[in-house]
Amino acid sequence: MLRNFRELYQYRGLLFSLVQRELKARYRGSVLGFFWTFLNPMLQMLVYALLFSVYMRQKLPNYTFFMFVSLLPWNWFSSSLAGGASAISDRRDLMTKVRFPAQVLPATVVVTNLCNYILSLPLMLGLGLFFGEWMTWHVVAFPVVLLCQLCFTLAVVYIVSALNVRFRDLQHIVSNLLMMWFFLTPVLYPVTTIPEAFRQWMVLVNPMAILVTSYQAIFYEHRLPDFGSLMALLSGAFALLWVASQVFERRREEFAESI
Repeated sequence: MLRNFRELYQYRGLLFSLVQRELKARYRGSVLGFFWTFLNPMLQMLVYALLFSVYMRQKLPNYTFFMFVSLLPWNWFSSSLAGGASAISDRRDLMTKVRFPAQVLPATVVVTNLCNYILSLPLMLGLGLFFGEWMTWHVVAFPVVLLCQLCFTLAVVYIVSALNVRFRDLQHIVSNLLMMWFFLTPVLYPVTTIPEAFRQWMVLVNPMAILVTSYQAIFYEHRLPDFGSLMALLSGAFALLWVASQVFERRREEFAESI
């Protein structure tokens, strides 16, 4: 694990360069360009707001803001996992180069989507002001939640990207699993709607439920999240990062041959 992240730090210049290139290339050639960073989550929010505020009416106050708070971190995770699955298998041009640091490619996907998330935060805060949801001092917990999600997302993406080099079906399985995962995570509904008997189990087996409800606590409920759950998640994320590092290291020699 230390070797992988020592190399990742060593090649941080390459990582930042690739992230910058991805951000510039993502909407290159489109009329609105960079503004799609804001428009994509906004349009997605409008669709779900229409569905759950009009057709399947939710009684939650300021439901649109509640949903947007949850949707942004979920988009960061799901986009990272969906794009990260093929981060290595789709880059034969780079992987065949001598001593190219393979661990930079999955990290590039995660950090690029992290930048999109951070750039969308002013839009979320502006929406909160519109609904009268003022940011409170509880925002001091935000970096802790962000760190937990970054570690967890990196670990999952490293494992999936390494395994997908040999098992190409995995990227398609991940895309379908993400849809089921989305509806099992309290993004569109408050966690209190889940029956008490299943609520604790859902949080235990679904790390994204802990993260999403933590963001909701900070920005929507204006309280501190459950630090006990967050610390347990962070410990689990570090353990998963260690496992991911072992998997990635063992399969690294096969990357150039398999793709």
